[in-house]
Amino acid sequence: MQILSMTSEPWQEVLDRLPPDLDLDTLAVSSGALKRRREVGDGTTLLRLAMARGPGGLSLNQTATWAAMQGLARLSDPAVKYRLDQAVPFLKALLEQQLAERAGSHALCWPGRSLRVVDGTHIQQPGSTGSDWLIHAGFDLGGGGFSHLELTDKYGAESVLRGPAIPGEVRIGDRNFANAKALHSFLAPSRHQADFLVRAGWKAFALSHSDGSAFDLIAHLQALPQDHPPHEVAVQAKVDKTEHLPLRLIILRLSPAETAKIRKRLRRRAQRAQKKLDPRTLVAAEFLILATSLPAEFYPAEEVLAVYRLRWQIELAFKRLKSLLHIDQLPTRTPAASQSWLYAHLILALLCDDLSQDFLAFSP
Repeated sequence: MQILSMTSEPWQEVLDRLPPDLDLDTLAVSSGALKRRREVGDGTTLLRLAMARGPGGLSLNQTATWAAMQGLARLSDPAVKYRLDQAVPFLKALLEQQLAERAGSHALCWPGRSLRVVDGTHIQQPGSTGSDWLIHAGFDLGGGGFSHLELTDKYGAESVLRGPAIPGEVRIGDRNFANAKALHSFLAPSRHQADFLVRAGWKAFALSHSDGSAFDLIAHLQALPQDHPPHEVAVQAKVDKTEHLPLRLIILRLSPAETAKIRKRLRRRAQRAQKKLDPRTLVAAEFLILATSLPAEFYPAEEVLAVYRLRWQIELAFKRLKSLLHIDQLPTRTPAASQSWLYAHLILALLCDDLSQDFLAFSP
Protein backbone atom coordinates (compact mmCIF):
# COMPACT_ATOMS: atom_id res chain seq x y z
CA MET A 1 0.00 0.00 0.00
CA GLN A 2 1.41 3.37 -0.99
CA ILE A 3 1.00 6.17 1.52
CA LEU A 4 2.78 8.77 -0.61
CA SER A 5 -0.58 10.03 -1.82
CA MET A 6 -2.21 10.00 1.61
CA THR A 7 -3.63 13.50 2.01
CA SER A 8 -5.09 14.88 5.21
CA GLU A 9 -8.64 13.80 4.34
CA PRO A 10 -7.93 10.06 3.85
CA TRP A 11 -5.60 10.15 6.84
CA GLN A 12 -8.45 11.50 8.97
CA GLU A 13 -10.51 8.50 7.83
CA VAL A 14 -7.72 6.25 9.14
CA LEU A 15 -7.71 8.06 12.47
CA ASP A 16 -11.49 7.77 12.68
CA ARG A 17 -11.14 3.99 12.61
CA LEU A 18 -9.00 3.94 15.74
CA PRO A 19 -10.71 3.42 19.14
CA PRO A 20 -12.84 6.53 19.83
CA ASP A 21 -11.43 7.13 23.32
CA LEU A 22 -7.82 6.87 22.14
CA ASP A 23 -5.59 9.94 22.61
CA LEU A 24 -2.51 9.42 20.44
CA ASP A 25 -0.62 12.32 22.03
CA THR A 26 -1.15 11.02 25.55
CA LEU A 27 -0.24 7.50 24.46
CA ALA A 28 2.94 8.69 22.73
CA VAL A 29 4.06 10.62 25.81
CA SER A 30 3.14 7.93 28.37
CA SER A 31 4.95 5.26 26.33
CA GLY A 32 8.11 7.36 26.15
CA ALA A 33 7.97 7.79 22.38
CA LEU A 34 7.75 11.58 22.65
CA LYS A 35 10.16 12.99 25.21
CA ARG A 36 11.23 16.11 23.36
CA ARG A 37 8.80 17.45 20.78
CA ARG A 38 11.38 18.51 18.23
CA GLU A 39 10.10 18.24 14.64
CA VAL A 40 7.74 15.37 15.57
CA GLY A 41 5.48 17.08 18.05
CA ASP A 42 2.49 14.77 18.41
CA GLY A 43 1.41 11.15 18.36
CA THR A 44 -0.56 11.51 15.13
CA THR A 45 2.53 12.56 13.19
CA LEU A 46 4.57 9.77 14.75
CA LEU A 47 1.98 7.18 13.72
CA ARG A 48 1.86 8.61 10.21
CA LEU A 49 5.64 8.32 9.90
CA ALA A 50 5.51 4.71 11.09
CA MET A 51 2.79 3.85 8.56
CA ALA A 52 4.75 5.48 5.72
CA ARG A 53 7.96 3.66 6.62
CA GLY A 54 6.21 0.33 7.30
CA PRO A 55 3.15 -0.52 5.17
CA GLY A 56 3.92 2.41 2.87
CA GLY A 57 7.05 0.64 1.74
CA LEU A 58 9.25 3.74 1.93
CA SER A 59 12.94 3.67 2.74
CA LEU A 60 14.28 5.92 5.50
CA ASN A 61 15.36 8.46 2.90
CA GLN A 62 12.01 8.34 1.14
CA THR A 63 10.17 8.69 4.47
CA ALA A 64 12.21 11.78 5.35
CA THR A 65 11.56 13.31 1.91
CA TRP A 66 7.86 12.48 2.03
CA ALA A 67 7.48 13.96 5.53
CA ALA A 68 9.08 17.21 4.36
CA MET A 69 6.87 17.37 1.25
CA GLN A 70 3.76 16.81 3.39
CA GLY A 71 4.87 19.54 5.80
CA LEU A 72 4.93 17.07 8.69
CA ALA A 73 8.56 17.29 9.77
CA ARG A 74 12.06 18.00 8.48
CA LEU A 75 14.14 15.01 9.48
CA SER A 76 17.35 13.38 8.35
CA ASP A 77 17.44 9.65 7.61
CA PRO A 78 19.05 8.85 11.01
CA ALA A 79 16.47 11.06 12.72
CA VAL A 80 13.62 9.11 11.14
CA LYS A 81 15.17 5.83 12.27
CA TYR A 82 15.70 7.14 15.80
CA ARG A 83 12.10 8.36 16.06
CA LEU A 84 10.67 5.09 14.84
CA ASP A 85 12.96 3.00 17.04
CA GLN A 86 11.73 5.01 20.02
CA ALA A 87 8.14 4.53 18.86
CA VAL A 88 8.05 0.75 19.45
CA PRO A 89 6.28 0.94 22.88
CA PHE A 90 3.84 3.49 21.43
CA LEU A 91 2.95 1.29 18.45
CA LYS A 92 2.64 -1.78 20.66
CA ALA A 93 0.32 0.08 23.05
CA LEU A 94 -1.79 1.29 20.12
CA LEU A 95 -2.14 -2.27 18.80
CA GLU A 96 -3.20 -3.45 22.26
CA GLN A 97 -5.88 -0.76 22.46
CA GLN A 98 -7.23 -1.77 19.05
CA LEU A 99 -7.45 -5.37 20.23
CA ALA A 100 -9.05 -4.38 23.53
CA GLU A 101 -11.82 -2.60 21.66
CA ARG A 102 -12.78 -5.77 19.78
CA ALA A 103 -12.28 -8.15 22.73
CA GLY A 104 -15.99 -8.20 23.48
CA SER A 105 -16.94 -9.36 20.00
CA HIS A 106 -19.71 -11.93 20.00
CA ALA A 107 -20.14 -12.78 16.34
CA LEU A 108 -21.08 -16.38 16.98
CA CYS A 109 -21.20 -19.70 15.16
CA TRP A 110 -22.55 -21.61 18.18
CA PRO A 111 -25.22 -19.95 20.36
CA GLY A 112 -23.51 -18.11 23.17
CA ARG A 113 -20.00 -18.99 21.98
CA SER A 114 -17.29 -17.18 20.05
CA LEU A 115 -14.88 -19.30 18.02
CA ARG A 116 -11.26 -18.14 17.96
CA VAL A 117 -8.42 -19.90 16.16
CA VAL A 118 -4.85 -19.43 17.43
CA ASP A 119 -1.65 -19.92 15.48
CA GLY A 120 1.68 -18.27 14.67
CA THR A 121 3.61 -17.22 11.59
CA HIS A 122 7.35 -16.67 11.20
CA ILE A 123 9.11 -13.62 9.76
CA GLN A 124 12.71 -13.51 8.53
CA GLN A 125 15.10 -10.57 8.41
CA PRO A 126 17.16 -9.95 5.25
CA GLY A 127 19.90 -12.55 4.84
CA SER A 128 18.54 -14.78 7.59
CA THR A 129 18.38 -18.53 7.11
CA GLY A 130 15.77 -19.12 9.82
CA SER A 131 13.01 -17.44 11.78
CA ASP A 132 13.75 -14.12 13.49
CA TRP A 133 10.31 -12.94 14.59
CA LEU A 134 7.07 -14.70 15.41
CA ILE A 135 3.60 -13.20 15.13
CA HIS A 136 1.17 -14.92 17.49
CA ALA A 137 -2.42 -14.45 16.37
CA GLY A 138 -5.97 -15.18 17.36
CA PHE A 139 -8.61 -15.10 14.63
CA ASP A 140 -12.32 -14.63 15.35
CA LEU A 141 -14.18 -16.97 12.98
CA GLY A 142 -17.50 -15.23 13.53
CA GLY A 143 -16.17 -11.71 13.13
CA GLY A 144 -13.79 -12.61 10.32
CA GLY A 145 -10.80 -10.74 11.75
CA PHE A 146 -7.91 -10.87 14.18
CA SER A 147 -8.86 -10.87 17.86
CA HIS A 148 -5.26 -11.04 19.12
CA LEU A 149 -1.86 -10.10 17.69
CA GLU A 150 1.41 -10.38 19.56
CA LEU A 151 4.99 -9.97 18.35
CA THR A 152 7.90 -11.88 19.88
CA ASP A 153 11.37 -12.89 18.81
CA LYS A 154 11.98 -16.42 17.53
CA TYR A 155 12.18 -17.76 21.08
CA GLY A 156 8.60 -16.81 21.91
CA ALA A 157 6.89 -20.20 22.09
CA GLU A 158 3.38 -20.72 20.77
CA SER A 159 0.92 -21.15 23.63
CA VAL A 160 -2.82 -21.27 24.13
CA LEU A 161 -2.25 -18.72 26.91
CA ARG A 162 -1.35 -15.89 24.53
CA GLY A 163 -4.31 -13.53 24.65
CA PRO A 164 -6.77 -13.39 27.56
CA ALA A 165 -9.45 -16.06 27.83
CA ILE A 166 -12.89 -14.54 27.26
CA PRO A 167 -16.04 -16.09 28.78
CA GLY A 168 -17.91 -17.92 26.05
CA GLU A 169 -14.81 -18.39 23.90
CA VAL A 170 -13.81 -21.66 22.26
CA ARG A 171 -10.07 -21.46 21.52
CA ILE A 172 -8.97 -23.68 18.64
CA GLY A 173 -5.38 -24.73 18.01
CA ASP A 174 -3.25 -27.29 16.23
CA ARG A 175 -0.75 -29.77 17.73
CA ASN A 176 1.53 -27.01 19.01
CA PHE A 177 -1.15 -26.04 21.55
CA ALA A 178 -1.74 -29.51 23.00
CA ASN A 179 -0.06 -28.88 26.35
CA ALA A 180 -1.88 -30.05 29.49
CA LYS A 181 -0.42 -27.44 31.84
CA ALA A 182 -1.18 -24.53 29.51
CA LEU A 183 -4.70 -25.78 28.73
CA HIS A 184 -5.39 -26.20 32.45
CA SER A 185 -4.21 -22.63 33.07
CA PHE A 186 -6.34 -21.38 30.16
CA LEU A 187 -9.55 -22.62 31.75
CA ALA A 188 -8.95 -21.05 35.17
CA PRO A 189 -9.20 -17.25 34.43
CA SER A 190 -12.63 -17.61 32.78
CA ARG A 191 -13.84 -19.81 35.66
CA HIS A 192 -14.35 -22.58 33.09
CA GLN A 193 -16.68 -20.41 30.99
CA ALA A 194 -14.21 -20.75 28.09
CA ASP A 195 -13.30 -23.98 26.33
CA PHE A 196 -10.52 -25.31 24.14
CA LEU A 197 -10.32 -27.52 21.07
CA VAL A 198 -6.88 -28.70 19.96
CA ARG A 199 -5.44 -31.37 17.73
CA ALA A 200 -3.34 -33.87 19.66
CA GLY A 201 -0.45 -36.11 18.70
CA TRP A 202 -0.35 -39.57 20.20
CA LYS A 203 2.26 -38.58 22.80
CA ALA A 204 1.07 -35.02 23.54
CA PHE A 205 -0.47 -35.97 26.89
CA ALA A 206 0.22 -38.41 29.71
CA LEU A 207 -3.24 -39.97 29.74
CA SER A 208 -5.15 -41.99 32.31
CA HIS A 209 -8.69 -43.14 33.03
CA SER A 210 -10.77 -41.30 35.63
CA ASP A 211 -9.76 -43.92 38.22
CA GLY A 212 -6.07 -43.11 37.65
CA SER A 213 -5.16 -46.22 35.66
CA ALA A 214 -3.01 -45.64 32.58
CA PHE A 215 -4.72 -45.14 29.24
CA ASP A 216 -2.88 -46.54 26.21
CA LEU A 217 -3.95 -44.36 23.30
CA ILE A 218 -2.20 -46.44 20.63
CA ALA A 219 -3.85 -49.65 21.86
CA HIS A 220 -7.18 -47.82 21.86
CA LEU A 221 -6.65 -46.68 18.26
CA GLN A 222 -5.74 -50.17 17.10
CA ALA A 223 -8.89 -51.58 18.70
CA LEU A 224 -11.25 -49.18 16.91
CA PRO A 225 -13.47 -50.66 14.18
CA GLN A 226 -12.57 -50.14 10.54
CA ASP A 227 -15.16 -47.42 9.98
CA HIS A 228 -15.19 -43.66 9.57
CA PRO A 229 -17.70 -42.20 12.06
CA PRO A 230 -16.05 -40.30 14.96
CA HIS A 231 -15.36 -42.17 18.19
CA GLU A 232 -15.10 -40.62 21.63
CA VAL A 233 -13.44 -41.46 24.91
CA ALA A 234 -13.27 -39.57 28.22
CA VAL A 235 -9.80 -39.48 29.78
CA GLN A 236 -7.63 -37.16 31.85
CA ALA A 237 -4.19 -35.69 31.19
CA LYS A 238 -1.51 -35.23 33.83
CA VAL A 239 -0.82 -31.57 34.63
CA ASP A 240 1.49 -32.08 37.59
CA LYS A 241 1.82 -34.43 40.55
CA THR A 242 -1.57 -33.50 41.96
CA GLU A 243 -3.60 -31.99 39.08
CA HIS A 244 -5.25 -33.67 36.11
CA LEU A 245 -7.06 -32.12 33.15
CA PRO A 246 -10.30 -33.84 32.05
CA LEU A 247 -10.26 -34.39 28.29
CA ARG A 248 -12.79 -35.54 25.76
CA LEU A 249 -10.95 -37.20 22.87
CA ILE A 250 -12.71 -37.23 19.50
CA ILE A 251 -11.06 -39.66 17.08
CA LEU A 252 -11.76 -39.92 13.36
CA ARG A 253 -10.21 -42.53 11.07
CA LEU A 254 -8.82 -40.89 7.94
CA SER A 255 -9.27 -42.22 4.43
CA PRO A 256 -6.67 -44.69 3.09
CA ALA A 257 -5.43 -42.04 0.65
CA GLU A 258 -4.93 -39.45 3.40
CA THR A 259 -3.22 -42.00 5.63
CA ALA A 260 -0.82 -43.09 2.88
CA LYS A 261 0.09 -39.47 2.16
CA ILE A 262 0.81 -38.71 5.82
CA ARG A 263 2.86 -41.87 6.33
CA LYS A 264 4.92 -41.14 3.23
CA ARG A 265 5.67 -37.66 4.55
CA LEU A 266 6.64 -39.03 7.97
CA ARG A 267 9.01 -41.60 6.45
CA ARG A 268 10.71 -38.95 4.31
CA ARG A 269 11.11 -36.64 7.29
CA ALA A 270 12.66 -39.42 9.40
CA GLN A 271 14.98 -40.35 6.55
CA ARG A 272 16.21 -36.78 6.15
CA ALA A 273 16.79 -36.50 9.89
CA GLN A 274 18.47 -39.94 9.91
CA LYS A 275 16.17 -41.08 12.69
CA LYS A 276 14.24 -44.28 13.18
CA LEU A 277 10.49 -43.77 12.87
CA ASP A 278 8.48 -44.93 15.88
CA PRO A 279 5.91 -47.56 14.74
CA ARG A 280 3.33 -45.90 17.00
CA THR A 281 3.62 -42.74 14.91
CA LEU A 282 2.57 -44.72 11.84
CA VAL A 283 -0.43 -46.11 13.74
CA ALA A 284 -1.52 -42.64 14.87
CA ALA A 285 -1.10 -41.29 11.32
CA GLU A 286 -4.34 -43.03 10.39
CA PHE A 287 -6.37 -40.84 12.75
CA LEU A 288 -7.37 -37.26 13.42
CA ILE A 289 -7.33 -36.87 17.21
CA LEU A 290 -8.94 -33.85 18.85
CA ALA A 291 -8.85 -33.01 22.56
CA THR A 292 -11.48 -30.67 23.94
CA SER A 293 -13.16 -29.45 27.10
CA LEU A 294 -16.49 -29.05 25.28
CA PRO A 295 -19.16 -31.29 26.84
CA ALA A 296 -20.57 -34.03 24.62
CA GLU A 297 -24.08 -33.25 25.85
CA PHE A 298 -24.21 -29.95 23.96
CA TYR A 299 -21.50 -30.31 21.30
CA PRO A 300 -21.78 -33.45 19.13
CA ALA A 301 -18.56 -34.89 17.74
CA GLU A 302 -19.56 -34.18 14.12
CA GLU A 303 -20.02 -30.47 14.92
CA VAL A 304 -16.74 -30.29 16.83
CA LEU A 305 -14.90 -31.82 13.87
CA ALA A 306 -16.58 -29.36 11.48
CA VAL A 307 -15.54 -26.41 13.65
CA TYR A 308 -11.93 -27.61 13.86
CA ARG A 309 -11.76 -27.78 10.07
CA LEU A 310 -12.35 -24.01 9.99
CA ARG A 311 -8.76 -23.54 11.20
CA TRP A 312 -7.73 -22.84 7.60
CA GLN A 313 -9.26 -19.36 7.98
CA ILE A 314 -6.29 -18.17 10.03
CA GLU A 315 -3.92 -19.56 7.39
CA LEU A 316 -5.71 -17.40 4.82
CA ALA A 317 -5.41 -14.41 7.15
CA PHE A 318 -1.63 -14.95 7.39
CA LYS A 319 -1.44 -15.23 3.59
CA ARG A 320 -3.23 -11.89 3.29
CA LEU A 321 -0.71 -10.31 5.66
CA LYS A 322 2.09 -11.54 3.44
CA SER A 323 0.60 -11.20 -0.05
CA LEU A 324 -1.27 -7.90 0.42
CA LEU A 325 0.60 -6.12 3.22
CA HIS A 326 3.96 -7.81 2.45
CA ILE A 327 4.68 -8.23 6.14
CA ASP A 328 7.14 -11.00 5.28
CA GLN A 329 9.36 -8.59 3.29
CA LEU A 330 11.11 -7.19 6.35
CA PRO A 331 13.77 -4.68 5.22
CA THR A 332 15.25 -3.93 8.64
CA ARG A 333 18.12 -5.60 10.50
CA THR A 334 18.07 -4.20 14.05
CA PRO A 335 15.54 -5.34 16.70
CA ALA A 336 14.02 -1.89 17.33
CA ALA A 337 13.68 -1.04 13.63
CA SER A 338 12.15 -4.46 12.91
CA GLN A 339 9.63 -4.13 15.75
CA SER A 340 8.60 -0.64 14.64
CA TRP A 341 8.13 -1.83 11.05
CA LEU A 342 6.16 -4.93 12.06
CA TYR A 343 3.90 -3.17 14.59
CA ALA A 344 2.91 -0.60 11.96
CA HIS A 345 1.84 -3.47 9.69
CA LEU A 346 -0.16 -5.15 12.46
CA ILE A 347 -1.97 -1.87 13.22
CA LEU A 348 -2.86 -1.60 9.54
CA ALA A 349 -4.01 -5.25 9.50
CA LEU A 350 -6.61 -4.46 12.18
CA LEU A 351 -7.72 -1.36 10.28
CA CYS A 352 -8.15 -3.52 7.17
CA ASP A 353 -10.26 -5.99 9.17
CA ASP A 354 -12.57 -3.15 10.21
CA LEU A 355 -12.79 -1.86 6.65
CA SER A 356 -13.69 -5.30 5.31
CA GLN A 357 -16.57 -5.49 7.79
CA ASP A 358 -17.91 -2.21 6.39
CA PHE A 359 -17.91 -3.73 2.91
CA LEU A 360 -19.70 -6.86 4.16
CA ALA A 361 -22.37 -4.68 5.77
CA PHE A 362 -23.41 -3.28 2.38
CA SER A 363 -26.23 -4.93 0.52
CA PRO A 364 -25.12 -6.60 -2.75
